[in-house]
Amino acid sequence: MFIQRTGKIAAAAVMALSMMSSMPAAQTSSLYAAPAISVQLDHVPLKFDAEPRIDQGVTYVPFRTVGEALGIDISWNSKTQTVTAVHTSMGKTTKVTLQVGSTTATVNGAKVKLAAAPVQREGRVLIPLSSFSSQFGVRTGWDQNSKTVSMVSPQREMHLRAFYAVKAYHEIDLLPSMNSVAFGWSRIDRDGRFTLEGKEYQVPAAAGEVTPKSIVADAASQHIQPSLMVYALDGNGELTKVLSDGSLRQQSIEGIKAAVQDYGFGGVVLDFEGLGFKLDAAQQQLLLNQYVKQLRESLPQQIQISLAVPPLNSAYKGYDYKTLSSIADDLIIMAYQYNPAGTKAQNAEPNSLVDQAVQLALQTGAPKEKLLLGISINSETPASVGDKLGLAKRYDLKGAAFWRLGLFRTYTNEMESAVRASVVKE
Repeated sequence: MFIQRTGKIAAAAVMALSMMSSMPAAQTSSLYAAPAISVQLDHVPLKFDAEPRIDQGVTYVPFRTVGEALGIDISWNSKTQTVTAVHTSMGKTTKVTLQVGSTTATVNGAKVKLAAAPVQREGRVLIPLSSFSSQFGVRTGWDQNSKTVSMVSPQREMHLRAFYAVKAYHEIDLLPSMNSVAFGWSRIDRDGRFTLEGKEYQVPAAAGEVTPKSIVADAASQHIQPSLMVYALDGNGELTKVLSDGSLRQQSIEGIKAAVQDYGFGGVVLDFEGLGFKLDAAQQQLLLNQYVKQLRESLPQQIQISLAVPPLNSAYKGYDYKTLSSIADDLIIMAYQYNPAGTKAQNAEPNSLVDQAVQLALQTGAPKEKLLLGISINSETPASVGDKLGLAKRYDLKGAAFWRLGLFRTYTNEMESAVRASVVKE
């Protein structure tokens, strides 16, 4: 890693804001094309509509893309030739106003000296990254050999969810750092029947005063929404059988409804996997849509419904993101298991494929405020988990969901702090 807070070029780096095409052309002819420069945010490249440039040792990059990726609201006043950037995070609002040609910026009403004056060129306003980034908490770095500008996004609040498996009690102290928790205690078995018993998923045994009901109630008392996760697999067509059979479908829904009531769950997370691999994807999508709609109609309205869905760049095509997101409260994009089977733990998922998974989800029309990025703690390390969380921030998703709580300390004691450095519960 080469991210640093210092460096002559990094400290003077400048970002450019793409403005409306109606803006007049600039007269700053001194800018010139430089050797290819790449810009990375949380170790994932940013794509621009104009190539980054270097002028007299100062790096210029298009800022509109960066601003949007950082969740910053940008406005342009053509009369006064000013750019206003506003960002609210962690309960704090920062407002920065810069004017073309002026080396003085206004930050929350105070005057601040800039490393260089903003300029305008071909409808784009260039502003100094060194001062701007310091106001919004963006860490910057420069690698001379690779001609790469690196940025690390600041900490942000978002909805955080953890999956709580049968043997996760030893990590229960981590629950307060989450907004919601999905208890993996049930499944639809290979005979197509809903059950709270089995080798893989079952309600754990009580340990004295600590019971499954008390764990759920304790989470709810801390305003951590507890949901029942229902796992099902279509490995041999068993899930399709349930979705296609009216009697089995109704039995499973009645079982889910009873478990929600008995244990005091506030939601249901359906982890229905394997659809659209062997059978017709469109038909599989229709079956799942109908099931979720029926479940929605059967449960009390205050019970939230979520679905953990495979990424759209996987082999499983039986998931209609747009329709499911219109019925459910949110979708969890399980953007992992891209690495070959047998890959050892702590081998980070490819950032490019996770990035693609999020983009494909958004392209379906599923609203960003209903999408959580699924992150496998088994795959990531403290050095890589921030990359994935950075993508959730970049696309302004609802939040992130961690699979699973019991793995946070399995490989390292640094995972908690690495996550917290990037995101905190909203």
